[in-house]
Formats: sequence, C-alpha cells, structure tokens
Amino acid sequence: MAARPTSRLTVAAIILGCVGIALAVTPARVDAQYVGTLAENPSDALARHMKTLATDQRNFQALIGAGKAALALGDTQSAAGFFGRAEEVWPSSPMPQIGKGAAVAQEGDGAAALPYFARAQQLGAGVLSFGLDRGLAYDLLGRHAEAQADYRAVLTGADADEARRRLALSLAIAGNKAEAITTLGPLLAKGDSAGARVRALVLALTGDADGARRAIEAVMPGSSYQMAPFLQRLPTLRSDQKAAAVHLGIFPGSGSTAVASATLPPRPQGDRLASIEEYLAPPKSAPAPVYAPPSAVPPVQQPVRMASNTSSNRTMGQQVSTKRFWVQLASGPNPAALPSEFRRLKSRHGDALKGLSPFVAESGDRSRLLIGPFKDRNDASIFAEGLESDGLSAFSWTAPEGQMIRKLANE
Repeated sequence: MAARPTSRLTVAAIILGCVGIALAVTPARVDAQYVGTLAENPSDALARHMKTLATDQRNFQALIGAGKAALALGDTQSAAGFFGRAEEVWPSSPMPQIGKGAAVAQEGDGAAALPYFARAQQLGAGVLSFGLDRGLAYDLLGRHAEAQADYRAVLTGADADEARRRLALSLAIAGNKAEAITTLGPLLAKGDSAGARVRALVLALTGDADGARRAIEAVMPGSSYQMAPFLQRLPTLRSDQKAAAVHLGIFPGSGSTAVASATLPPRPQGDRLASIEEYLAPPKSAPAPVYAPPSAVPPVQQPVRMASNTSSNRTMGQQVSTKRFWVQLASGPNPAALPSEFRRLKSRHGDALKGLSPFVAESGDRSRLLIGPFKDRNDASIFAEGLESDGLSAFSWTAPEGQMIRKLANE
C-alpha cells in the first residue's frame, strides 16, 4: 500500500489537535478514589488495576478504575467491558452505569447512552457525577439546551474546566458566539492551551473563518492554511453533526460517516488519523457487493453472505457481512479468544443468547464480538437493553461504512 503524502498526515494531525479537545481526558478526570493520585497517568493506572484484577477478578474498585483509565485512553470498548463486569459485582451501584453511558457516548451514540445515565440517576447518582458525559450525549442528539444545562451543573465540580470547554462548544453549535467566548474567558485568562484551541473552533462553528484561522495560527503557527477546508466545512453542518465533529472527530462524508476513535497503544489515535484523511479525500465510489439471499433466525437476521477465500476467513468463519447495525458483547486484541468468550457468556445467559450466532469485526488491534445484524440503530439499542435487563453487558454498535464482519467459525 502506498504511503500517504506527508502533507495529508500533517493536515490530519492539525485537525486532531483541534477536534480532540473535548474528549482528551486528563488524569484529573479519573477519580482519585479508584485510580490513584492525580499525577498518575491513565496508562499507569490501567496497568496498576490490571495487576490487581489478575489476582482478584471481582475487585469492584479495580474494575471501575480500569474502566475509567481505559476511557481516558480512548479505548471505549475495553472501558465498557470493565464497567460491565463491575456491574456484575455490584448491580446496585450507579458507577458502572455512568461508565457505560460515557463509553457509548464517546462512541458517538447519544441515544444509546441516555438510558445508562437514567439508570444511574435511579440508583442515586447526582448530575454532577455524569453531567459531563450526558451533556455530550445530548449534544450528539442536537438537544443543545439540555446539554448546556448539564455542563453548567458540572461547573462547580472537579471537571469544571472540561465542562467549560464543552459548554462553549455547545453554545457555539447553537449559534451563541458571544456567550461561548465569554464562557471561555476564565480559561483563556489563565493561559489554558486547550481553551485557546476551543476558541478557534468556536469561531469556526459560528462562521468566522478568518477569526478561526488567526486563532489557530496563534496556537499552532503555520497550520491555518492547511486547516482551511475543515474551517469552511464546519459551519455548513447540521448542529448534531457539528457536535460529533468538534467533540469526537466524527465527520459526515459523501453518504457515509467517518468515525475517528482513539485506541490503546501501540496504535494511539490511528483510527482518528485515518478517518480524518478519508474525510479530506475526494469522494470515491465503491463497487457494490454481491449478495446471496439472507435467511432469518429469530430474533435477528442472519447476515448476508459473500464469497471469500482469505485465510483469515477460513480461520474465523466464512460469512462476510457489510451490514452496519449490531450489538456488541465484548472486545479484545485477540480475535481467537472471542469464541471462548461467547461460550462463557452463553453459559451464563443461555436464554438471552439462545439461537443467536456470534460475529466478529476486526479493526487494527481491536476485535469486537457481535450479534445481529439489525435493520437500524434503534432496533439494536432495544435489543441491547433487553440483554442488559438479563444482566449481560451489551450496547449497540454501528459499523463504519465498508467494515467487514464475519461469523465466528463453529459457533
């Protein structure tokens, strides 16, 4: 595969520097009660909690701490897994619900995230503990007034600076430039570099392309020219699309969505760079896949099938699907471990998983264990909620355009 031009990578890196602000979670966002001192970085915290879990797999504090550390590193899939196991240990605690809601919101699925926050509130959690992440979910749904109310509620807590940045972005998305700039005032006064980059996005969101270019030039000299296509495109998006772009780096493409998500090392931010480059690239047509007739297996459909002779498919299974709406049960770096993980889940939740076949989606060093496909995101979310009620940690997942998904062999 030919290497991408250096200039394109530079543009991607510059955009990442701007759009990665709202979810560039610092160790201060990870509760000291569960992760350690504020000086501990998320990678060290995750390693420490994993060491605890190696000898005590049901340690609730370690599971929550590992989930928060994984979330801080951008690995939403692993985070959801840790929070799901924490819920098994202590079902009446709101903390796993908050964590799962945050993970799903950071995946870009605001609708699927909201039930987790509602459950956390029913279990006694206050808005201060989840408002930052529920605000993101509301923003992704275009419900900006509700998002802003949540961000304001968090301005009195430990996450005040991040809440202020997200509030400013939400205000700008809603067209309130003056209040957005005023909101950033305390951060800019103390020289907060993230606040300065958010200011550039506020200007771009509200149509001030020249002001945005000057602001970007001030914090990232020499980069404003390369940012021009992004700055010009941003104000033309719908408000929910703007929220996805500035909070998560998710850009609408030509009939598709490029999802930018960070992953654990050794590939930090790899998916984000690739998808932003895809966003900047000229549209290209893809050949239509050849489908064989699907067969129904209640309560979901079997995926469509396409011929394939790759060695990977021979190992993992021969159905290959490009359907987009699924329910995720687990994830991990080793796809070979997914069959045994599915058998483990089936042994504990036999009634809920009866008659369902598992599938796998691989992306870089991360593999997802899935069931489906479903006709739309809403159906997937409803089914995931049903599994949750049976005590099985699951959430809806929308596959990126063109993602290949295979049925696990012998399952």
